[in-house]
This record gives sequence, C-alpha cells and structure tokens, in this order.
Amino acid sequence: MLTDRDELDCFLILTEELHFGRTAERMLLSRARVSQLVQRLERRIGAPLFLRTSRTVALTVLGRQLRDDLEPHHRGIAAALERAAATARAADGVLHVGFAAPPAGELVLRAAETLRLTHPGLAVELCEVPLSDPFGQLRSGDFDVQVSEFPVREADLGEGPALLTDRRVLAVAAGHPLAARESVSLEDLAEVTLLAVAGDLPAYRREHHAPARTPGGRPIRRGTEVMNMQEALMLVAAGQGALLTAAHTATYYTRPGVAYVPFTDAEPVGYGLVWRAADHSGAVRAFAQAVREAAGAPAPVGVDDTRQPAIR
Repeated sequence: MLTDRDELDCFLILTEELHFGRTAERMLLSRARVSQLVQRLERRIGAPLFLRTSRTVALTVLGRQLRDDLEPHHRGIAAALERAAATARAADGVLHVGFAAPPAGELVLRAAETLRLTHPGLAVELCEVPLSDPFGQLRSGDFDVQVSEFPVREADLGEGPALLTDRRVLAVAAGHPLAARESVSLEDLAEVTLLAVAGDLPAYRREHHAPARTPGGRPIRRGTEVMNMQEALMLVAAGQGALLTAAHTATYYTRPGVAYVPFTDAEPVGYGLVWRAADHSGAVRAFAQAVREAAGAPAPVGVDDTRQPAIR
C-alpha cells in the first residue's frame, strides 16, 4: 500500500494536537485540506482513525495502533534526513590536508580537482607532513585529514587501506661498497649506520625508519637523527650514514653523491588516509571518496582490502 508522505505527517500531527485547526496551522494548510488528507488515509486503511464530534477529536483504537507503529519510523526518517543535510552542510568551507611524500601530494591534488567539480563549496589546502612529527598537526586540528606513510597504530586515529605503495630502497653514499650492488637484503643493514628520524616518534615508527636489528638478529648501528629528507640525504652523500626510504626519493629528491639500492626482501611502503577517529566530518568523507577515486581504490575507508601496484 503506497501512502502519501503528507497523509502520514498530517495523521501524526493530528494525533498530537487532536484539533484540525491547530494541525492546519502547523502544516501551513487549510482545515479543509487537513480533513481531506485524513479522510484519504482512512480510505486507504479501510476504517476510521479518529472519532470526531463538533467539539472533540479522539483517536480510535485503530488510530492509536497506527500512531504507535508509525512514530519510531517517522522519527528515524526525520533523523536520517537531518544527518544527510548536516553532511551536505559540512562538505563546505576549507579542508586542510596533509601529505607525507610527493606521490601522496600528487594524489591529494588529483582528489582536490575531483572535489572542485563535485563539491564546489569545498576548497582543499595541502601541506607536507613533517617527517619528525607525523601526527601532531592532525591531532592539533591543523590538518583535517592526511595521506600518511604506514604503519599507523594510534588509538585516537582512524586509517584506511593503502592507496599507494612504493618499493623500499637503501640510500647510501655513492662510494659505499653497497652502492655497487644491484640489490640488498635486510641482513645487509648490519653493514651500515642508519640515520634515525628526530622527534617524539612512537617506538614502532622509530623501528620502521631505523630498525635496531636485522631479521636474523644482527645489530644495526643507529646514527644521527634528522629532521627532514634534505638533511638526511646531505648526510648520506657525506658518508655519515645510510637511509631506509621509498624508491620515489630518487626522483623527487635528486642529489649528487647518493645511490639508491632496492631491497629484495623488504615490504613495500604504503600510504593511506589517516584522520581523527572522533572527528570524521562530511568534508572528510567527501575527500575520502575523491581520493579513493583518484587512486583507483573503490573499497570504503577502514576496509583494508585494497592493494595498489608499486610506484615506478
């Protein structure tokens, strides 16, 4: 049985007011129109819903049953519409997006171009995530969302699947013995001093950038702490340490005196969306959809089943 939304609204308001005049005022309709809507609904049902006299309006037993059955669904529909409207309102303004590497920044730019067409009221401003402070600006609210290097194991932050992946390489001075090799293994890290990342990093992030031991248990020397990629590569070129990094570094941070040797056994570096778990706004959801489309990743944010080819 198909029922007009106006009929249901009129019925529920009349069950509250029990007065045709006040119901008409609330609905901005005439009393005759209210009466018409009620009568039409009663014809659909096949029985009276109200007892009418010249002075009173009361619900029938069937009317009370229908009211009790309809009210929770009516509230749910109203709440759903309000949530949709709130999401639409939230997808306006300026969204501040952080990116942790140049390929991630290019992905953000492609997503921003998509948003310019689909959400013209939402502007995207992007800024690089500091190597030495991977989550501070996101937590402080300077960033609304960011495309970060994995792993991310923070209780207050949500993360999506990897949208980009890249091979891992070892950056060493051009004169280092490993620079002449076609590839290296994680066991070879015992032969170098690894530069570490400065800052208040979680232990798992420090281990990611500069592990303390090889998979076989051999110790790895940990060297100077660096604040950014330019500083790291300057020290690598000077022979003061080696750096675990992603293959795209060779393209985006060209520097004389540095060789990049791929690993045969290291897991690729992944980059994906990270956001404040308690603050997933409509604008962030709109950006998440756009960035997934830009990366060719259809899976919803939070479902870790996307695998992208390596950046070459």
